[in-house]
Amino acid sequence: MAKKVIKRVLVEDGTRHHEMTGRILGQVEGLNILDIGRDEATFDMEHGCKMGKDTMHLLSYRGEFLKPCPGTKNYICCGYQILNVATNCPIDCSYCILQSYFNQPNLRVFVNLEEELEGVLAFIDSNPQKIFRVGTGEFTDSLAIDSITGWSDLLIPSFSKRKNAVLELKTKTTEIRDVLDSPFRDRIIISWSLNSPFITSREEHRASGLKQRLKAAQICQQDGYVVGFHFDPLIVHPGWKNGYLRTIEMMEKYLDPERIIWISLGSMRYIPSLKEIIRKRHPGTCILDGEFVQGLDGKMRYFKPIRMELYRFMRENLEKWHPRLGLYLCMESDEIWSRTMGWSPTDSDGLKAFLDGRVMEIFG
Repeated sequence: MAKKVIKRVLVEDGTRHHEMTGRILGQVEGLNILDIGRDEATFDMEHGCKMGKDTMHLLSYRGEFLKPCPGTKNYICCGYQILNVATNCPIDCSYCILQSYFNQPNLRVFVNLEEELEGVLAFIDSNPQKIFRVGTGEFTDSLAIDSITGWSDLLIPSFSKRKNAVLELKTKTTEIRDVLDSPFRDRIIISWSLNSPFITSREEHRASGLKQRLKAAQICQQDGYVVGFHFDPLIVHPGWKNGYLRTIEMMEKYLDPERIIWISLGSMRYIPSLKEIIRKRHPGTCILDGEFVQGLDGKMRYFKPIRMELYRFMRENLEKWHPRLGLYLCMESDEIWSRTMGWSPTDSDGLKAFLDGRVMEIFG
């Protein structure tokens, strides 16, 4: 996927000496490669609707590479840790929050990751009593450009050796060649974002098809990997119940539920400023058609009864398939948990303990 999508590479001043820069440029020989200064990073961006999804921008990240997921005190957060390897991705989902970051377009790859990884691992090692659930898929797709960046080759060996951490690589693609080539399986989770066939085909532009994702997950399971899934965002659309049932039926067909560590459920939500951008970039979308109200975190969310119906429906039907799938809600209240899931972790510490328990149960 990646080598077909990328048309141009921007190399920011001061990044040529990084080993990752050299490896990436070796993978994209023949493309238009431009050296730029830091103040030229967005020099030719067309304002309005262009996100530069065919342009890879190599730069050094000057912030902390490992950060807690930016939850909010008003909702229960899972205690996830984000390894910030890049921002943006070649996939173009209509609901993506990254569309609001137009001041930072292009596929921004942080080429100083390799040098900074040692400090990240040292921090994990200095807290042996804590379980770190680490993922790279919060601000980018973990595997969509892996064949160019080599993230999995760099990260999987390091995390597989650590007993107090797991690494989750989340994707909407079938780019699994490099993870299958790795000899490491312990403490590694390959995850897919899922939705109904209707939403996958209409709203997740450039992503792999639903069946293709599930077949890739099947291959990873058969090759020894533990997998995870994320239904986020669940979206109300015509025939949504039948649509999500169809997805669950496909999961039953292709997957071993005993090799699934967790499945998250989250409903459509967005910051108010994103609405205009979505309308402009995706004029035919259906994702904004529901009944939304402003939540405690300032985001627009489905009206509470709608969210509860979505979660209750998904839980009941997923549990018909298998009773222990590690189901959890993303950024919801104790009340919503209790009324839809049949139990509640009460707070963020409780949800972290639940998911840490899944890690111990699956990996020991």
